[in-house]
Amino acid sequence: MLSSNTAPQAAPKKVVLAYSGGLDTSIILKWLQTEYGCEVITFTADLGQGEELEPARKKAELLGIKPENIHIEDLREEFVRDFVFPMFRANAQYEGLYLLGTSIARPLISKRLVEIAAEHGADAVSHGATGKGNDQVRFELAAYALNPDIQVIAPWREWDLGSRTKLLEFAEQNQIPIAKDKRGEAPFSVDANLLHTSSEGKVLEDPAEDAPDYVYQRSVHPEDAPNTPEFIEIEFEKGDPIAINGEKMSPATVLTELNEYGRKHGIGRLDLVEGRYVGMKSRGIYETPGGTILIEAHRGIESITMDRGAMHLKDELMPKYAELIYNGYWYSPEREMLQAAIDLSQEHVTGTVRIKLYKGLARVVGRWSDHSLYSEEHVTFEEDMGAYDQTDAAGFIQLNALRLRLIAMRNKRVAK
Repeated sequence: MLSSNTAPQAAPKKVVLAYSGGLDTSIILKWLQTEYGCEVITFTADLGQGEELEPARKKAELLGIKPENIHIEDLREEFVRDFVFPMFRANAQYEGLYLLGTSIARPLISKRLVEIAAEHGADAVSHGATGKGNDQVRFELAAYALNPDIQVIAPWREWDLGSRTKLLEFAEQNQIPIAKDKRGEAPFSVDANLLHTSSEGKVLEDPAEDAPDYVYQRSVHPEDAPNTPEFIEIEFEKGDPIAINGEKMSPATVLTELNEYGRKHGIGRLDLVEGRYVGMKSRGIYETPGGTILIEAHRGIESITMDRGAMHLKDELMPKYAELIYNGYWYSPEREMLQAAIDLSQEHVTGTVRIKLYKGLARVVGRWSDHSLYSEEHVTFEEDMGAYDQTDAAGFIQLNALRLRLIAMRNKRVAK
């Protein structure tokens, strides 16, 4: 019988904490120790956020965590290969714009949290997401999908440390080091990984106000980008990029290289007001330089290798697929069903795309493939040597117009 996770649960003896080493998760670490008297195991994922992660180890040790209970793992290749690339095969964009950089990182973090809990015999996992956001839903749906018996502790929904002042007081009382620049209000909150950066809060909370330029961290301002365009070629195999300018690369290396091209040319900035799964709207500033180039290139190679019917159906499925990822249902059967269809559609999405990068824009200017469905012989305005009989179109139009003509005849008759 499935037990209800809303029922009171026994205090955990061991908890695996998603730990960044920052102030908030360091406070959570100490709070777990004092509130539950439990053993804490820390897990820090390197998803390409661009920060040195060894300080997280030192901070955890300072807070009394045993060395064998500190996990810092480089997951960049797994992140891009098993999560980012499958998502990009779908050209997934939430609400037509957002490339889901934060959303797609959460199922991998949750997966490792649950796996590490099993390795240590821990009975709970914990995260630092607040009770207002989407991440709490993503972390917890993924954890329960992977282990229905796991206990999830979300301190932001339990404690009374509801303000920055109270957090700092708790830190000082428990001798948690506080960086000097953290003693005041941070201007905005940042989440980062190899796919994107996400900035929210404080100076960004009024959607009527332009975001200060210092919010952007991964791209030059498009107006300051080079005055000369740059052209690159991206090679795809079954929907995934495998090489740039003829050089084969691993998944994480491909995205890293595309990020650098995007940074240089001011590509991938997005100012978005989105509808959170928990009900409210929020304003975020996203930077996805490599991902913006990648989705443009992927659509470019699909345009000559995918059948119209399959492509249009996939485009109809995409909003649902993107919403499932945004809402935290990566491990749901419906997402897996859609993924199977999407992956099948990519069987012939193999070839090369040339992209022009210039002043914040990435545009396809060439595409070619041995799997191409494009027939110049059929589409040419010159002599096609009988490849296409234009008189066939008359019957095609007559048959497709028949129901429209019958409707028009009916309307004309009843209007008399």
